[in-house]
Amino acid sequence: MINRREVRDFWRTVDVSIRDLPAALLILSCSFVPAFHHHGTQLGGMPDRPFDAPAVVAIALQCLPLAVRRRWPAWCLGLASAGFAVDQLGGYHTLGGTAFAIAVLSAGAHLEHRRRLAALLFSAAYVPLAIVLSQLGTGETVVGFVTFYLAVAFVWGIGAWLRSMRAMEAERRRLVAEETRNAERARLARELHDVVTHHVTAMVVQAEAARYLTAAPDRLDETLTTVTDTGRRAITELRHLLDVLNPDHGSSAETPAVGRVRALVEQTRRAGQPVEFSEQGTPPVSAGGADLVAYRVVQEALTNALKHDHGSRISVGLRHGEGEITVEVGTDGSGGSAANPGGSGRGLAGLRDRVDALGGDFSAEPQSDGGFRVLARIPFERAT
Repeated sequence: MINRREVRDFWRTVDVSIRDLPAALLILSCSFVPAFHHHGTQLGGMPDRPFDAPAVVAIALQCLPLAVRRRWPAWCLGLASAGFAVDQLGGYHTLGGTAFAIAVLSAGAHLEHRRRLAALLFSAAYVPLAIVLSQLGTGETVVGFVTFYLAVAFVWGIGAWLRSMRAMEAERRRLVAEETRNAERARLARELHDVVTHHVTAMVVQAEAARYLTAAPDRLDETLTTVTDTGRRAITELRHLLDVLNPDHGSSAETPAVGRVRALVEQTRRAGQPVEFSEQGTPPVSAGGADLVAYRVVQEALTNALKHDHGSRISVGLRHGEGEITVEVGTDGSGGSAANPGGSGRGLAGLRDRVDALGGDFSAEPQSDGGFRVLARIPFERAT
């Protein structure tokens, strides 16, 4: 069974001249049908004349150039205009005159360069044609010639309008594509920030601690193993992030979910940070992007605690409610700043954007006891 969509997609891949050729051949063949003789455009009042060799030339000049009307619109218009002049001067008045109107429309729609020059040349060529027709023909007035010229100009204007609409649509699509690319870049930048900052911060803190464990080989080995494990986790998450860019990426690459928050907590504990973790309610089977956002909120909060309040006690709380996940991470301010450079603030700003995009609430504020609290309410739609 023929698939129409496949046929249409294939036809779009064919050269544009081949796609335009059938219409040119159709008008060409119809022009030779006796029933259509002398039923074309009549300008100048020339008496009808039987078809002869010049009539064939006039029809061919008007119709065949339509095959290149989009590729070479200027040549199409020039040849069709010459054929139209032969048609009217010879009194053939063939159906091929329809091709002349299509050539004018195509020139207005597809001519990209020297459009004004083409319009001026066409106008200049029309004047002597009108003069000759008025002297040889009968019955055509100046008003008739002007009306015909205005009609042709109107057809050109329709083509120009179609061209402007096409350009506007192309610009709209370009802007949409650019906005999509920028949004995707921002999303990837946030993901990279969350993954790299968290794991590298943990590795730096653990490496700093290892400097003071040279006299305790067992603890030193344990700390270096933790550093290695942290690096491996960072590589795994980075691979996952890069897999998303792969066109063949499928459901096999899973996103970090709330269920992995415990691994984050355990990793932070191994970095020397005391963490209390509590979880209420039953995690949803599928929460869309909410579970990833909750994971990133905990990850960023723990990273900031390692950098700015190292050694303080941290409380991490998850609450799974009806259609929402609530995340609360706080420190008591009892620690000290680790040997890390200060952050840029992009992490918290990125979290706020993530939560806002899902219609949730986000706050990150210092507390009166010197600690810091991050609170996020992340709504989601339950799968039905």
